[in-house]
Amino acid sequence: MTKYTVAVLGATGLVGQKIMEILEERNFPVKTLKPLASSRTAGETVMFQGKPYIVEEAKPESFEGVDIVLASAGAGVSEKLVPEAVKRGAVVVDNTSHFRLHEDVPLVVAGVNDEALKNHQGIIANPNCSTMQLMPVFKKLHEIGGLQRVIVSTYQSASGAGKEAMDELREVTKEVIASDFKTRGKAEVFQHPLAFNLIPHIDKFMEDGYTKEEFKVVAESRKILGLPNLRITATAVRVPVFVSHSESVTIDFERPVSPEQAVAALKTVPEVTVFERPEDYPTPQQAEGTDPVLVGRIRRDTSNPETGLNMWVVADNLRIGAALNAVKLAEALDRMGLVRKTGKVAEAV
Repeated sequence: MTKYTVAVLGATGLVGQKIMEILEERNFPVKTLKPLASSRTAGETVMFQGKPYIVEEAKPESFEGVDIVLASAGAGVSEKLVPEAVKRGAVVVDNTSHFRLHEDVPLVVAGVNDEALKNHQGIIANPNCSTMQLMPVFKKLHEIGGLQRVIVSTYQSASGAGKEAMDELREVTKEVIASDFKTRGKAEVFQHPLAFNLIPHIDKFMEDGYTKEEFKVVAESRKILGLPNLRITATAVRVPVFVSHSESVTIDFERPVSPEQAVAALKTVPEVTVFERPEDYPTPQQAEGTDPVLVGRIRRDTSNPETGLNMWVVADNLRIGAALNAVKLAEALDRMGLVRKTGKVAEAV
């Protein structure tokens, strides 16, 4: 079995740490690990397969001898360093927003559009976490009924904004409780205090009044599913949950699809777990630490009972929404013979 030198760009961040955890869980054929991060955390030690590795500062020359890069260090870092990795012979799975809508970069969800990997020119983009969990569901339902119009409302956890966001939610929650709810707490990472609150604002606002997060759901869904004219809209809301994103989804189909047909179809999708009984709906806590996309509350849309369905979709945003897909794409590249070989190997400390 071929083994690879794998660099994790952003190794000290939430997603980077989860990537290393999943590489080990799934026994990905890593010959050696090369953890990379900014100068701020370079020099720290991470453990992988029982061995300590020193985190290196990410520079262009860091990618010499690397076969696969799993990148999750922010769009600006990827813009600068991913082309340098490709120039040195690596194939990059990038988890940031920078390359997702580039025409020459495949945007791929494992198990949904793997064939797109064949067109890669060194870079594969990972979708946004809120888009990711919808794709196995949408693909299967499109097959049986044809997606005509989709409305998505997201309820996204603090971890989607990183470790500092989780820390802020934790501290502000303590502060509000300690004051017997007489203070609302501070807001530095978020636009408003998130504890005991909801914020309908994720990422920057655009000229049309939508946020970039909402735009991502629309544009990325169209690209992944190969449906450039899909009528889809989204509202993204940050909620005081630490891990896992939830989504309320309404779908209008081209052909009639009953709740029973949707349940039967989704039960055939390996990446999806369906909750059949209305009272057995999934929650963010149930999704945390698990790999499947959880789907429940599948029911007829009372405003369009013939061809409309409503459902509730939940997933761990750090796993299925980011790290797991990155590792699965690396597995697919290996399986399909699409990894470039280089040869140099970094050493464990």
